[in-house]
Amino acid sequence: MTGHLWLDVIISVAAALLLSWLALIVALAIRRPRNNLLKEALRLLPDLLRLLKRLTSDRTLPTGVRVRVALLFAYLAMPFDIIPDFVPVLGYADDAIIVVLVLRSVCRRVSLEELRGTWPGTDDGFGALQRLVKSRKADHSEGSKGLA
Repeated sequence: MTGHLWLDVIISVAAALLLSWLALIVALAIRRPRNNLLKEALRLLPDLLRLLKRLTSDRTLPTGVRVRVALLFAYLAMPFDIIPDFVPVLGYADDAIIVVLVLRSVCRRVSLEELRGTWPGTDDGFGALQRLVKSRKADHSEGSKGLA
């Protein structure tokens, strides 16, 4: 392109990062939770953080689950976001959406009983968590005792 190898590499990497960032924004816009689920997630935030900490440190869970949660913590700790926090509404929503997507992924790999065993909050909070992650296991499980 420019005749300078390093400049071509820098331009290519910058273009790839920009396209990846745009693709992720489009994916977040498409996959955003509906029906006030973000408000429920914010209300449950302290319990969710304790749950995530417990999931990361529980050696009985599959390694993939612990890695996903650890990567989520790393993403949340980064000083920059996919969508900067100063962007109204979307700035903080991207973090909440990513948390919900990771929780959905974790809930597909962990049984309802294991998840309930690590849940630090109330039964109502656990029911809200199940709605938040749309746990199919909760809908079909007889052991959920009306928590869904």
